Amino acid sequence: MRVSIVGGGIAGLTCALSLHAAGFQPRVSEAARTIEAVGVGINLLPHAVRELAEFGLVDELAAISVPPHRLAYHDRAGEPVWTEPLGLTAGYRWPQYSVHRGRLHLMLLTAVRERLGPDCVRTGLAFRDLEQTRDGVRAHFLDRMSGAPTVEDADVLIGSDGIDSVVRARLHPDEGTSRWNGVHMWRGVARHPHILDGRSIVVAGGTPGAKFVAYPIEDPPAPDGDALLNWVLEVRHGRSAEPLDRSHRRVTTAEARAGLADWSLPWIDPATLVERSSTILEYPMLDRDPLPRWSFGRVTLLGDAAHPMFPMGMNGGSQSIVDARVLAWCLARDHDPVAALNRYDHMRRPVVNAIVLANRNLGPEEIIARAAEHGGPLPVARAERIANTYKELAGTTVTQVNTHPSWTIPLHAQNPTHPKTSEPSTTDAIELPTAPPRTKT
Repeated sequence: MRVSIVGGGIAGLTCALSLHAAGFQPRVSEAARTIEAVGVGINLLPHAVRELAEFGLVDELAAISVPPHRLAYHDRAGEPVWTEPLGLTAGYRWPQYSVHRGRLHLMLLTAVRERLGPDCVRTGLAFRDLEQTRDGVRAHFLDRMSGAPTVEDADVLIGSDGIDSVVRARLHPDEGTSRWNGVHMWRGVARHPHILDGRSIVVAGGTPGAKFVAYPIEDPPAPDGDALLNWVLEVRHGRSAEPLDRSHRRVTTAEARAGLADWSLPWIDPATLVERSSTILEYPMLDRDPLPRWSFGRVTLLGDAAHPMFPMGMNGGSQSIVDARVLAWCLARDHDPVAALNRYDHMRRPVVNAIVLANRNLGPEEIIARAAEHGGPLPVARAERIANTYKELAGTTVTQVNTHPSWTIPLHAQNPTHPKTSEPSTTDAIELPTAPPRTKT
């Protein structure tokens, strides 16, 4: 079966590895001309680490990551309001990892090229449109190097091209733009002495737009040295009649220093953090409304293309990895790719749609928001109820992660060969929405 993946980010590369482990040989097309180690920190929760471990990447991940042991909520004065264990400390069979997004991206890219071949990821190909028949899909790209149009024929096409997915826009042409909650995130990475026990993810403040987050993503290179620390300051700007700036503008040192001036956090030095951050960028906090459908015939969505969500609960990237594993499992178990994509849709979409909506209502960070309103820590039973309800919704309780059956397909059960080998037919076309597709800028 020929599988084409649009988008070579974390979700797309994990999808390629998952499909390869299930017996397929997919190809990845990425719009960027080069794939580089850019970005800031990301957390992979135990349910995602389990999936990476099952196709043999846990040692590589551990080498570039830090396993946090606890989540610590604090108020604006730095006083604790709630803590809970994470990863192995919480009883999971797999750790949680905090890692630089760019290093994770390159780790996955290396694994894909080693396992699938050096030419399986093609860069500089911007997706433009698709057409499908009952027998296949033809994807249209623009080669950004030459300016020439190019096509790829496949049995299945997977849109993994992020929150501004062009594949999603083709399937849902009337959807419109992403949804902004009025919050901007100022994000940076800096060398800084370990905070608290050196293994904590710290969230201070209250509601979105009034929060500060920090956690290490690399240990000091020498004893008593400084750790590489990921940090986020959430701010609210007055809404403007101008279009939302999506350029990830550079925040000046003076701006960042002023933004942190009224925070009193005794376990961190904001001035040092700002001064040591080579680049501080501004990201609007965005999501999209849950979709009623991801799969149309032989085309489906995955990761942020399917379910972009506000970053509450550290769940977006982890759920994308689970998407990839479930999708590969479905395709490997069914001769009919249309039926397989529908099964994947029915298995994953209700779960992550519910997480998208829960994150709009603060997800587990409702604990810190309610504590700010309350003027101090919540009763333990109430805080535990909020935390556990979210984990159960997301399928990430200790019991759920440790005991669910593996998505790995045994070799004797793999069915990667589809009987059709000819080019897609120009007859019997499957009808898709007809509005013109959006293009990336």
